[in-house]
Parts: sequence; C-alpha cells; structure tokens
Amino acid sequence: MILARTRSLPIRLTLGALKIAAVLVVLSIVWVAVYRLVPVPMTWPMARDAIAGKHIERHWVPLSAIAPTVSRAAIAAEDARFCMHNGFDFEAMEAAAARNAAGKKLRGGSTISQQTAKNAFLWPGRSYLRKGLEAYFTILIEAIWGKKRIMEVYLNIAEMGPGVYGVDAAARHYFGVSAAGLSPRQASRIAAILPQPIKRDAAAPGRFVKRYARRIERWARVVGNEGIDRCLR
Repeated sequence: MILARTRSLPIRLTLGALKIAAVLVVLSIVWVAVYRLVPVPMTWPMARDAIAGKHIERHWVPLSAIAPTVSRAAIAAEDARFCMHNGFDFEAMEAAAARNAAGKKLRGGSTISQQTAKNAFLWPGRSYLRKGLEAYFTILIEAIWGKKRIMEVYLNIAEMGPGVYGVDAAARHYFGVSAAGLSPRQASRIAAILPQPIKRDAAAPGRFVKRYARRIERWARVVGNEGIDRCLR
C-alpha cells in the first residue's frame, strides 16, 4: 500500500502541475482578449513612475485618431517587416546577432509586436523566462488582436519621454498638438527618440537625433508610397 502511494505521488504532482499550467494558459488568453477590447490600464514603467511619485502624461487615442505618418515612422524606424511577419522577424534577429557578434553597437531585433507584448504584459529585463513569456504573448496578440490593434496599443503605451506614455501625450508634450495633428517631421522625431526616450528630446533634438529623424522621415515616405503599411489601412 505504501509503495503504491509512493509510486502515485509523481503522477499526482505531474497532474497538479498540468492543471496549474492549463489554468495559467486560460487566464493569459482571457487577459489578452480583454486588452483587445479595452485600453491597457497600466504598464510596468508606468507603475515604476507612479511609485516614484512622478507625474505621468498619458492620453489613450484610437488608431484612427493618430496621423498615419506616425505608424509609418514607427515601421520605418522599428520594424520594416511589420505587416509581413507573424510577430517575429528572423532576418532582423540574424542581422542583429551578426552585428553584435562583430563588436558593433548593440542592437536588438525585436519587432513592434514583441515590444508591445513586453510593454503590455511583462516586466523589464533580459532573463530567459521573460524572453520566453514575451514570445508566448507575441503569438497570442498576433492571433487575437491583429496588426491594427497591435500598432494602436504600441503607440499608446510606449514610453516617449520622462513620464510621457503614448504618442498623443508625446505630441502634446513636445509639439503642443494632438496625435492626429503630427506632421511627418514631428512624427519622425518622436520615432527617433524611442530607443532612448529618457535621454533624447523630440522638441530639442541633438545632432544625432536630427539626422536620424530625417532618415526616418525619408523611410516613412517609402513605407507609405510602397504600401508597406498596408495592414493598417
């Protein structure tokens, strides 16, 4: 009797672990489905700033209320294959790995979908656990949200300055206009500060940001003219 109980213990533990895993999967799917319909209420960086007592600027707006030049600038700067991949751009990952291995400036290969999954559901960090969860949530949002919602969430929760979250807040903070009123140059300047939004200023950019923004503006025109942003139309 004791031997039988001892043998059944691993089975019970395995079944228990599978049940917990199944519950977590269901909860994560429900979580993603809810965010398909409602604005993301909080992200880890927002919570960090709130705990630190910092003022947070944020105005959620639908994608239809954001100038198309903004999403084109984001695609040009962050993810040229946004409308073509299913969440992961393996070509960009390989290029980033080769660049980093060559000792050049470190650069990631994360897509807008991956960045959105990280910002909406996870904490900052570089652990294998977080990267694994990022991949999992990326698959979920690609399947449940679609490209338009991914871009909408990305542009509304991305950190775009000290305490500034989302493109509408950034547009008002830097240029005194709404997200719908951003010019191609202004949108490109906001996109140019995204890698380092705390150190860079879209309203008073340094020499590097100005040059980078001009390149993004040219690339964004190509994105629009060649229909590279077709999944958002």
